[in-house]
Amino acid sequence: MTKRILIVEDTLDNRQIMRDLLTSSGYECHEAVDGLQGVEMASTVSPDLILMDIQLPKLDGYDTTRRIKADPATAAIPIIAVTSYALSGDELKARAAGCDDYLSKPFSPRELLAHVRRFLG
Repeated sequence: MTKRILIVEDTLDNRQIMRDLLTSSGYECHEAVDGLQGVEMASTVSPDLILMDIQLPKLDGYDTTRRIKADPATAAIPIIAVTSYALSGDELKARAAGCDDYLSKPFSPRELLAHVRRFLG
């Protein structure tokens, strides 16, 4: 069964890079362009994994993650923060919001796949 990944990312180029890499690796991708859409799609798509940007319109990635983790229907979905926020303390802040893993941009394709496979095999 194909694993579903929800990409919550507002930048088209970043979504396309992740989508191309993940679909070529056999994953099914769905995309949300802002935090509110990400919360909605987490419920409707039932992804196996979420890749979460932090700097998003309407609702940032921290609050989006908190809302997804607060809903019993979506709380168990692993969330990887994929963000350009790479200063000291940013990973701790993402994990405190509920992210299960953290990957800073720019990332290599190999890095992204390693993080995804950690959760999906």
